[in-house]
Amino acid sequence: MTRALTMDDLVLAGIALAAGLLAAFLFRMLLRWLGRHADRTRWRGDDVAVDALRMIVPWVAVAAGAASAAAALPLTRTVQHNVNQTLTLLVIFAATVAAARVVAGLVRSVTQSRSGVAGSVTIFMNITRILVLAIGFLVGLQTLGISIAPLLTALGVGGLAVALALQDTLANLFAGIHILASRTVQPGDYIRLSSGEEGYVEDINWRQTTVRDLSNNLVVIPNGQLAKTNMTNFMRPEQQLTILVQVGVSYDSDLEQVERVTMDVVAEVMTEITGAVPEHEPAVRFHTFGDSRIGFTVILGVGEFSDQYRIKHEFIKRLHRRYREEGIRIPSPARTVALQQGAVVIPQQRDTEPAPDDMTTGRPI
Repeated sequence: MTRALTMDDLVLAGIALAAGLLAAFLFRMLLRWLGRHADRTRWRGDDVAVDALRMIVPWVAVAAGAASAAAALPLTRTVQHNVNQTLTLLVIFAATVAAARVVAGLVRSVTQSRSGVAGSVTIFMNITRILVLAIGFLVGLQTLGISIAPLLTALGVGGLAVALALQDTLANLFAGIHILASRTVQPGDYIRLSSGEEGYVEDINWRQTTVRDLSNNLVVIPNGQLAKTNMTNFMRPEQQLTILVQVGVSYDSDLEQVERVTMDVVAEVMTEITGAVPEHEPAVRFHTFGDSRIGFTVILGVGEFSDQYRIKHEFIKRLHRRYREEGIRIPSPARTVALQQGAVVIPQQRDTEPAPDDMTTGRPI
Protein backbone atom coordinates (compact mmCIF):
# COMPACT_ATOMS: atom_id res chain seq x y z
CA MET A 1 0.00 0.00 0.00
CA THR A 2 1.38 3.39 -0.96
CA ARG A 3 1.42 6.42 1.24
CA ALA A 4 -0.60 9.57 0.57
CA LEU A 5 0.65 12.22 -1.86
CA THR A 6 2.09 15.29 -0.13
CA MET A 7 3.20 18.73 -1.24
CA ASP A 8 6.84 17.78 -0.69
CA ASP A 9 6.45 14.93 -3.18
CA LEU A 10 5.10 17.30 -5.80
CA VAL A 11 7.92 19.79 -5.17
CA LEU A 12 10.58 17.10 -5.46
CA ALA A 13 8.97 15.71 -8.62
CA GLY A 14 8.76 19.18 -10.14
CA ILE A 15 12.41 19.89 -9.29
CA ALA A 16 13.50 16.58 -10.82
CA LEU A 17 11.50 17.18 -14.00
CA ALA A 18 12.73 20.77 -14.28
CA ALA A 19 16.30 19.61 -13.77
CA GLY A 20 15.89 17.12 -16.60
CA LEU A 21 14.48 19.77 -18.93
CA LEU A 22 17.24 22.22 -18.00
CA ALA A 23 19.90 19.57 -18.57
CA ALA A 24 18.38 18.78 -21.98
CA PHE A 25 18.49 22.48 -22.91
CA LEU A 26 22.10 22.89 -21.77
CA PHE A 27 23.22 19.74 -23.57
CA ARG A 28 21.50 20.93 -26.74
CA MET A 29 23.30 24.28 -26.57
CA LEU A 30 26.62 22.53 -25.92
CA LEU A 31 26.15 20.15 -28.82
CA ARG A 32 25.16 23.02 -31.12
CA TRP A 33 28.45 24.73 -30.22
CA LEU A 34 30.33 21.50 -30.88
CA GLY A 35 28.52 21.17 -34.20
CA ARG A 36 29.79 24.55 -35.36
CA HIS A 37 33.35 23.51 -34.55
CA ALA A 38 32.85 20.13 -36.25
CA ASP A 39 31.78 21.88 -39.46
CA ARG A 40 35.24 23.46 -39.67
CA THR A 41 37.04 20.12 -39.82
CA ARG A 42 37.56 18.07 -42.96
CA TRP A 43 36.56 14.78 -41.36
CA ARG A 44 32.90 14.00 -41.85
CA GLY A 45 32.72 11.57 -38.93
CA ASP A 46 32.66 14.24 -36.20
CA ASP A 47 29.69 15.95 -37.87
CA VAL A 48 27.80 12.65 -37.90
CA ALA A 49 28.63 11.93 -34.24
CA VAL A 50 27.59 15.39 -33.03
CA ASP A 51 24.35 15.20 -35.02
CA ALA A 52 23.52 11.85 -33.42
CA LEU A 53 24.35 13.08 -29.90
CA ARG A 54 22.21 16.15 -30.49
CA MET A 55 19.23 13.86 -30.91
CA ILE A 56 19.76 11.29 -28.16
CA VAL A 57 21.33 13.25 -25.27
CA PRO A 58 18.44 15.72 -24.69
CA TRP A 59 15.92 12.87 -24.74
CA VAL A 60 18.00 10.88 -22.25
CA ALA A 61 18.13 13.93 -19.96
CA VAL A 62 14.36 14.38 -20.19
CA ALA A 63 13.79 10.67 -19.54
CA ALA A 64 16.12 10.76 -16.54
CA GLY A 65 14.29 13.76 -15.10
CA ALA A 66 10.93 12.08 -15.64
CA ALA A 67 12.16 8.86 -14.02
CA SER A 68 13.45 10.79 -11.01
CA ALA A 69 10.13 12.62 -10.74
CA ALA A 70 8.25 9.33 -10.88
CA ALA A 71 10.50 7.87 -8.19
CA ALA A 72 9.76 10.83 -5.91
CA LEU A 73 6.00 10.25 -6.16
CA PRO A 74 4.21 7.57 -4.15
CA LEU A 75 3.18 5.45 -7.13
CA THR A 76 2.06 1.84 -7.09
CA ARG A 77 4.40 -0.84 -8.41
CA THR A 78 2.32 -1.29 -11.54
CA VAL A 79 2.27 2.39 -12.39
CA GLN A 80 5.97 2.73 -11.59
CA HIS A 81 6.76 -0.25 -13.82
CA ASN A 82 4.69 1.16 -16.70
CA VAL A 83 6.36 4.57 -16.37
CA ASN A 84 9.83 3.00 -16.39
CA GLN A 85 9.00 0.89 -19.43
CA THR A 86 7.62 3.90 -21.31
CA LEU A 87 10.72 5.96 -20.56
CA THR A 88 12.96 3.03 -21.51
CA LEU A 89 11.15 2.66 -24.84
CA LEU A 90 11.57 6.39 -25.43
CA VAL A 91 15.33 6.13 -24.84
CA ILE A 92 15.57 3.01 -27.05
CA PHE A 93 13.68 4.79 -29.84
CA ALA A 94 15.93 7.86 -29.66
CA ALA A 95 19.06 5.70 -29.51
CA THR A 96 17.90 3.63 -32.48
CA VAL A 97 17.19 6.66 -34.65
CA ALA A 98 20.51 8.22 -33.63
CA ALA A 99 22.40 4.99 -34.37
CA ALA A 100 20.70 4.74 -37.77
CA ARG A 101 21.81 8.29 -38.55
CA VAL A 102 25.37 7.58 -37.42
CA VAL A 103 25.73 4.37 -39.40
CA ALA A 104 24.09 5.82 -42.52
CA GLY A 105 26.25 8.96 -42.28
CA LEU A 106 29.44 6.93 -41.91
CA VAL A 107 28.44 4.71 -44.84
CA ARG A 108 27.78 7.79 -46.94
CA SER A 109 31.11 9.34 -45.94
CA VAL A 110 33.08 6.18 -46.71
CA THR A 111 31.28 5.65 -50.01
CA GLN A 112 31.89 9.21 -51.17
CA SER A 113 35.55 9.12 -50.20
CA ARG A 114 36.10 5.90 -52.14
CA SER A 115 34.15 6.85 -55.24
CA GLY A 116 35.45 10.43 -55.29
CA VAL A 117 32.14 11.94 -56.37
CA ALA A 118 29.61 14.25 -54.82
CA GLY A 119 26.56 12.20 -55.46
CA SER A 120 25.08 10.04 -52.72
CA VAL A 121 24.74 6.25 -52.90
CA THR A 122 21.39 5.66 -51.22
CA ILE A 123 21.29 1.88 -51.58
CA PHE A 124 23.83 1.20 -48.83
CA MET A 125 22.40 3.97 -46.65
CA ASN A 126 18.88 2.57 -46.88
CA ILE A 127 20.03 -0.96 -46.12
CA THR A 128 21.95 0.12 -43.03
CA ARG A 129 19.05 2.27 -41.81
CA ILE A 130 16.61 -0.65 -42.14
CA LEU A 131 18.94 -3.03 -40.32
CA VAL A 132 19.54 -0.66 -37.40
CA LEU A 133 15.85 0.20 -37.09
CA ALA A 134 14.93 -3.49 -37.18
CA ILE A 135 17.40 -4.23 -34.37
CA GLY A 136 16.01 -1.35 -32.31
CA PHE A 137 12.47 -2.64 -32.88
CA LEU A 138 13.42 -6.11 -31.65
CA VAL A 139 15.17 -4.65 -28.59
CA GLY A 140 12.01 -2.65 -27.82
CA LEU A 141 9.86 -5.79 -28.02
CA GLN A 142 12.25 -7.63 -25.74
CA THR A 143 12.06 -4.74 -23.25
CA LEU A 144 8.27 -5.05 -23.16
CA GLY A 145 8.65 -8.72 -22.31
CA ILE A 146 7.52 -9.95 -25.73
CA SER A 147 9.52 -12.96 -26.89
CA ILE A 148 11.03 -12.34 -30.31
CA ALA A 149 11.87 -16.00 -31.01
CA PRO A 150 8.42 -16.83 -32.48
CA LEU A 151 8.55 -13.61 -34.48
CA LEU A 152 11.92 -14.54 -35.96
CA THR A 153 10.63 -18.02 -36.76
CA ALA A 154 7.57 -16.59 -38.49
CA LEU A 155 9.74 -14.18 -40.45
CA GLY A 156 11.99 -17.02 -41.53
CA VAL A 157 9.06 -19.09 -42.77
CA GLY A 158 7.35 -16.13 -44.45
CA GLY A 159 10.60 -14.91 -45.97
CA LEU A 160 10.41 -17.60 -48.66
CA ALA A 161 6.96 -16.45 -49.80
CA VAL A 162 8.08 -12.82 -49.76
CA ALA A 163 11.20 -13.68 -51.75
CA LEU A 164 9.12 -15.45 -54.41
CA ALA A 165 6.67 -12.54 -54.62
CA LEU A 166 9.41 -9.91 -54.80
CA GLN A 167 11.98 -11.77 -56.88
CA ASP A 168 12.29 -8.97 -59.46
CA THR A 169 12.76 -6.39 -56.71
CA LEU A 170 15.32 -8.55 -54.91
CA ALA A 171 17.14 -9.17 -58.21
CA ASN A 172 17.43 -5.41 -58.72
CA LEU A 173 18.56 -4.95 -55.12
CA PHE A 174 21.38 -7.48 -55.32
CA ALA A 175 22.32 -6.27 -58.80
CA GLY A 176 22.73 -2.75 -57.42
CA ILE A 177 24.86 -4.04 -54.55
CA HIS A 178 27.02 -6.00 -57.00
CA ILE A 179 27.46 -2.98 -59.27
CA LEU A 180 28.60 -0.77 -56.41
CA ALA A 181 30.76 -3.45 -54.76
CA SER A 182 32.59 -4.16 -58.03
CA ARG A 183 33.07 -0.39 -58.55
CA THR A 184 32.31 -0.67 -62.26
CA VAL A 185 29.86 2.24 -61.99
CA GLN A 186 29.75 5.04 -59.42
CA PRO A 187 27.57 8.16 -59.17
CA GLY A 188 29.13 10.86 -61.32
CA ASP A 189 30.38 8.50 -64.05
CA TYR A 190 29.40 9.02 -67.68
CA ILE A 191 28.18 5.73 -69.15
CA ARG A 192 26.80 4.51 -72.46
CA LEU A 193 24.72 1.34 -72.74
CA SER A 194 24.56 -0.95 -75.75
CA SER A 195 20.85 -0.11 -76.01
CA GLY A 196 21.75 3.55 -76.65
CA GLU A 197 21.08 5.25 -73.31
CA GLU A 198 23.92 7.41 -72.05
CA GLY A 199 24.54 10.12 -69.47
CA TYR A 200 25.86 10.87 -65.99
CA VAL A 201 24.93 8.45 -63.21
CA GLU A 202 22.98 10.44 -60.61
CA ASP A 203 22.22 7.73 -58.07
CA ILE A 204 22.01 3.97 -57.56
CA ASN A 205 19.27 3.00 -55.13
CA TRP A 206 17.74 -0.31 -54.07
CA ARG A 207 15.78 -0.80 -57.30
CA GLN A 208 17.04 1.41 -60.12
CA THR A 209 19.85 3.56 -61.44
CA THR A 210 19.10 7.16 -62.41
CA VAL A 211 21.06 8.59 -65.35
CA ARG A 212 20.97 12.24 -66.44
CA ASP A 213 21.61 12.66 -70.17
CA LEU A 214 23.16 15.69 -71.84
CA SER A 215 19.73 17.24 -72.48
CA ASN A 216 19.20 17.22 -68.67
CA ASN A 217 16.53 14.51 -68.75
CA LEU A 218 16.52 11.64 -66.28
CA VAL A 219 16.69 8.07 -67.59
CA VAL A 220 15.64 5.37 -65.09
CA ILE A 221 17.28 1.97 -65.63
CA PRO A 222 16.53 -1.11 -63.48
CA ASN A 223 19.65 -2.41 -61.77
CA GLY A 224 19.13 -5.90 -63.17
CA GLN A 225 19.09 -4.57 -66.74
CA LEU A 226 22.17 -2.43 -66.07
CA ALA A 227 24.08 -5.45 -64.75
CA LYS A 228 23.23 -7.56 -67.83
CA THR A 229 23.83 -5.08 -70.65
CA ASN A 230 27.12 -4.13 -72.30
CA MET A 231 28.25 -0.77 -71.01
CA THR A 232 31.06 1.71 -71.65
CA ASN A 233 32.21 3.82 -68.71
CA PHE A 234 33.99 6.94 -69.95
CA MET A 235 35.20 7.89 -66.47
CA ARG A 236 37.15 4.73 -65.65
CA PRO A 237 39.93 3.91 -65.30
CA GLU A 238 40.73 7.55 -66.17
CA GLN A 239 38.42 10.53 -66.47
CA GLN A 240 40.53 12.23 -69.17
CA LEU A 241 39.89 11.06 -72.73
CA THR A 242 41.41 11.36 -76.17
CA ILE A 243 39.22 12.38 -79.09
CA LEU A 244 39.93 11.94 -82.79
CA VAL A 245 38.98 14.61 -85.32
CA GLN A 246 39.15 13.61 -88.99
CA VAL A 247 40.42 16.25 -91.47
CA GLY A 248 41.31 16.21 -95.17
CA VAL A 249 43.31 18.55 -97.44
CA SER A 250 43.80 18.70 -101.18
CA TYR A 251 46.64 16.86 -102.95
CA ASP A 252 48.43 20.07 -103.89
CA SER A 253 48.86 21.07 -100.22
CA ASP A 254 52.27 21.20 -98.53
CA LEU A 255 51.88 18.52 -95.86
CA GLU A 256 54.66 19.99 -93.72
CA GLN A 257 52.81 23.31 -93.68
CA VAL A 258 49.50 21.54 -92.99
CA GLU A 259 50.99 19.73 -89.99
CA ARG A 260 52.63 22.89 -88.63
CA VAL A 261 49.48 25.03 -88.97
CA THR A 262 47.28 22.30 -87.49
CA MET A 263 49.57 21.90 -84.47
CA ASP A 264 49.49 25.67 -83.91
CA VAL A 265 45.69 25.61 -83.84
CA VAL A 266 45.71 22.60 -81.51
CA ALA A 267 48.06 24.36 -79.10
CA GLU A 268 45.85 27.45 -79.14
CA VAL A 269 42.70 25.44 -78.41
CA MET A 270 44.35 23.38 -75.65
CA THR A 271 45.44 26.49 -73.75
CA GLU A 272 42.38 28.72 -74.23
CA ILE A 273 39.32 26.49 -74.15
CA THR A 274 37.81 25.26 -70.88
CA GLY A 275 37.86 21.48 -70.58
CA ALA A 276 40.98 20.91 -72.65
CA VAL A 277 44.07 19.19 -71.24
CA PRO A 278 47.12 21.39 -72.00
CA GLU A 279 49.61 18.81 -70.71
CA HIS A 280 48.33 16.19 -73.15
CA GLU A 281 50.64 15.86 -76.15
CA PRO A 282 48.54 16.32 -79.32
CA ALA A 283 49.35 14.57 -82.58
CA VAL A 284 48.62 14.81 -86.31
CA ARG A 285 48.70 11.54 -88.25
CA PHE A 286 48.26 11.30 -92.04
CA HIS A 287 46.68 7.98 -92.99
CA THR A 288 44.66 7.96 -96.24
CA PHE A 289 45.01 8.84 -99.94
CA GLY A 290 41.35 9.53 -100.69
CA ASP A 291 39.59 10.16 -103.97
CA SER A 292 39.92 13.93 -103.65
CA ARG A 293 41.91 14.54 -100.48
CA ILE A 294 44.64 13.35 -98.18
CA GLY A 295 43.04 12.36 -94.89
CA PHE A 296 44.60 12.71 -91.47
CA THR A 297 43.57 12.46 -87.84
CA VAL A 298 44.07 15.08 -85.13
CA ILE A 299 44.34 13.64 -81.61
CA LEU A 300 43.21 15.94 -78.78
CA GLY A 301 42.92 15.52 -75.02
CA VAL A 302 39.80 16.50 -73.04
CA GLY A 303 39.07 16.57 -69.34
CA GLU A 304 35.86 14.52 -69.48
CA PHE A 305 33.35 13.13 -71.94
CA SER A 306 31.05 16.15 -72.25
CA ASP A 307 33.98 18.52 -72.87
CA GLN A 308 34.66 16.98 -76.28
CA TYR A 309 31.77 18.81 -77.96
CA ARG A 310 33.07 22.23 -76.94
CA ILE A 311 36.64 21.31 -77.91
CA LYS A 312 35.59 19.98 -81.33
CA HIS A 313 33.44 23.05 -81.97
CA GLU A 314 36.23 25.52 -81.27
CA PHE A 315 38.90 23.45 -83.00
CA ILE A 316 36.98 23.07 -86.27
CA LYS A 317 36.09 26.78 -86.37
CA ARG A 318 39.66 27.93 -85.73
CA LEU A 319 41.20 25.35 -88.05
CA HIS A 320 38.90 26.34 -90.92
CA ARG A 321 39.69 30.03 -90.43
CA ARG A 322 43.42 29.38 -90.22
CA TYR A 323 43.43 27.19 -93.34
CA ARG A 324 41.73 30.00 -95.29
CA GLU A 325 44.36 32.45 -94.08
CA GLU A 326 47.21 30.10 -95.03
CA GLY A 327 45.73 29.17 -98.40
CA ILE A 328 45.25 25.51 -97.49
CA ARG A 329 42.30 24.08 -99.35
CA ILE A 330 39.85 21.54 -97.95
CA PRO A 331 38.32 19.92 -101.06
CA SER A 332 34.62 19.29 -101.26
CA PRO A 333 33.23 16.02 -102.70
CA ALA A 334 33.39 16.04 -106.51
CA ARG A 335 31.07 14.38 -109.01
CA THR A 336 31.92 13.76 -112.71
CA VAL A 337 29.06 13.31 -115.20
CA ALA A 338 29.94 11.50 -118.46
CA LEU A 339 27.40 11.67 -121.29
CA GLN A 340 27.23 8.79 -123.78
CA GLN A 341 24.87 8.16 -126.66
CA GLY A 342 21.71 6.55 -125.35
CA ALA A 343 22.72 6.64 -121.68
CA VAL A 344 24.00 8.84 -118.95
CA VAL A 345 26.83 7.43 -116.85
CA ILE A 346 27.46 9.19 -113.53
CA PRO A 347 30.63 7.96 -111.92
CA GLN A 348 30.94 9.36 -108.40
CA GLN A 349 34.02 10.36 -106.53
CA ARG A 350 33.58 9.97 -102.81
CA ASP A 351 35.73 10.88 -99.88
CA THR A 352 37.01 8.17 -97.60
CA GLU A 353 36.29 10.19 -94.50
CA PRO A 354 35.19 7.92 -91.59
CA ALA A 355 31.66 7.95 -90.31
CA PRO A 356 30.83 10.31 -87.45
CA ASP A 357 30.75 7.40 -85.01
CA ASP A 358 34.42 6.70 -85.73
CA MET A 359 35.55 10.26 -85.02
CA THR A 360 35.57 9.96 -81.24
CA THR A 361 36.92 7.27 -79.00
CA GLY A 362 36.68 6.93 -75.29
CA ARG A 363 40.22 5.73 -74.81
CA PRO A 364 42.00 7.16 -71.76
CA ILE A 365 45.05 9.35 -72.23
